[in-house]
Amino acid sequence: MEINTVIQGDCLEVLKTLPDKSIDCCVTSPPYYGLRDYGKDEQIGLEKTPEEYIKKLVQVFREVKRVLKDDGTLWVNIGDSYWGSGSRGYDFTGKMSEASKLQSGNKDTENLSNIPKLVGKTDSGIKNKDLVGIPWMLAFALRSDGWYLRQDIIWAKKNCMPQSVKDRCTTSHEYIFLLSKKPHYYFDYKAIQEDAVSKDDKRYGQGRIDYDGKRAQGDDDKAQNSFVVISDKRNKRDVWRVSTKAVKEAHFATFPEELIKPCILAGCKRGGVVLDPFFGSGTTGRVSISLGRNYLGIELNEDYIDISDKRTNNVQMTMEGMG
Repeated sequence: MEINTVIQGDCLEVLKTLPDKSIDCCVTSPPYYGLRDYGKDEQIGLEKTPEEYIKKLVQVFREVKRVLKDDGTLWVNIGDSYWGSGSRGYDFTGKMSEASKLQSGNKDTENLSNIPKLVGKTDSGIKNKDLVGIPWMLAFALRSDGWYLRQDIIWAKKNCMPQSVKDRCTTSHEYIFLLSKKPHYYFDYKAIQEDAVSKDDKRYGQGRIDYDGKRAQGDDDKAQNSFVVISDKRNKRDVWRVSTKAVKEAHFATFPEELIKPCILAGCKRGGVVLDPFFGSGTTGRVSISLGRNYLGIELNEDYIDISDKRTNNVQMTMEGMG
């Protein structure tokens, strides 16, 4: 199996060609439901219903599970949408907005037969203005398919897109789900620890900062109600505040490097292989190389492979990657 390369093709079919237990970790963000038309028959995201979309993703990640090593993990970034809102590039008639056509490169205004009609009531009872719940639909479906659903991580966008809605709050988060093949798996928690409160902070020594399983010694009230401070680091929290960042080579959404760096540091050993079956502009590859890991990408769109090649060429390993 060749590494540090991108294979062009339908991800499900390409995954079937990879050997069992050959990948250490998978970090990816599949095409969001109803977001844009890439002009490919095999593309994921334009299914007629959310249920069909989820079913296709389950099939893809079933193959991912096969190629993962037994101690491997899957990290999936995915966002949600409102039914009938046009928030994913479609208006109430199901037609693609002009802005989204330009963004996706699809200028065919006539051939819209494969675009999902994000209006009306679905078989599952979703109504116009309902939050679809795509992330949790996927998480529960993957759990039912045998994955261990270990955690939901909130990506809190510090510079989220403004919204003109007046009957709900502005959406400023997406999900990253951590899943594993087995109940025990590789997870380097020390590699992603955060700074704890400093000694100058009045809370230092009060409460749980870094817990080693032992309470503070002594008879006073403070000792009975505090934990021992044993480190200036703490376990990483599950809300990650990361700004979105534009990529000059890409005109479509990409997840920020800072967002997936913890996934790769915690989920893959140095020298291991990180898989991204929806490689896009190549962010997973860039971060993997910089951290001393290898990557394997799969991408349907040839144009995106050209972009990812430019972005992954000559990436240097950082000090963090060298250990």
